[in-house]
Amino acid sequence: MVGGAVGDALGYAVEFMSYRAIVARYGEKGITRYELNNQGVAEISDDTQMALFVANGLMLGDTYISDKGIGSPHNYDWGALCAWYITQTQEFNTPRKKYYSQFWLMDDSRMFTRRAPGLTCMGALSGELETNNSKGCGGIMRIAPQALYEYRFTGLSREERWKITRRMVEYTHRHPLGYLPAILLVDVLCSIMRRSNETVDLESIVRESILAMESLLNNEHGEYLTVLIEKAFDLAKQELPDHVAIAKLGEGWTAEETLAIALYCAARYPNDFEKAIVASVNHSGDSDSTGAVTGNIIGAMLGRDAIPQHYIDNLELIDVIEEMANDIVSGAQICFCAPATEAEELWAKKYIRSIF
Repeated sequence: MVGGAVGDALGYAVEFMSYRAIVARYGEKGITRYELNNQGVAEISDDTQMALFVANGLMLGDTYISDKGIGSPHNYDWGALCAWYITQTQEFNTPRKKYYSQFWLMDDSRMFTRRAPGLTCMGALSGELETNNSKGCGGIMRIAPQALYEYRFTGLSREERWKITRRMVEYTHRHPLGYLPAILLVDVLCSIMRRSNETVDLESIVRESILAMESLLNNEHGEYLTVLIEKAFDLAKQELPDHVAIAKLGEGWTAEETLAIALYCAARYPNDFEKAIVASVNHSGDSDSTGAVTGNIIGAMLGRDAIPQHYIDNLELIDVIEEMANDIVSGAQICFCAPATEAEELWAKKYIRSIF
């Protein structure tokens, strides 16, 4: 999650710029350090905002299971996205329904900032977009917390987890090329994390996931996605300049292009977080989303300690991002009883509130 936020923040400054404009502004290497706002903060975009709310919803559901012994971690998926929508359309101090007070992110005024939210996500969550067949990247760029949760929560089969990921994306993006790349990303991230003590061969892991997902990918959309990913790995083995190779995969506005670009960058620089992230944002296209997904992948591959400190310094909401990631990894700190320890009391203050 930290890696995703780093890529998001680095790419957010150049999201709508062409490669030529990026180089003209930042030099031959493009943007390599954050562009800070007037408060000295590297701003995250809607990508990280939405990922945080997805995580918050997962942990509300996880807490319900831990406290009651029943339920699903996904009971709050839709509500979490709607809570994010409120942060994009209302002021921090606006009175709101009690339901949304369940999400502790709503207590942080920093969440109430509008950072170029995707039109598809906004339209779907407002109810104005009745027919949604989008394959935009608004689903894949927020899905990493689901992978982190699945890595710990092992009570479901692989097929059941695929269905859950699809549903989580389809709230806003119903095209097969909107949800299939997200399902694949979650599957790959889980596989990477389960090999945390091994050398990660990203291409082999992706191929294994594609083979496992054969029933889902056995259609024209799945075949297109598979071909594009093969192209990404082929390009990663060549000596083309990164922006040239990335242009052959697209611009990242759609989910399949975002995933292909991210896989290219992580495969091209499997042992260097910074080089992978810098490559992922210096192109013409949706730089914050390609940066975010690249950060998810290379972050999972190399771990938190591989992220250079200059990308941690000044990163907006780093405290919240790390707290939320730690919450997902640790799981609900309360079980079938009133809070008894300090950790349980702190957890109850954050996640129980009025949900029961």
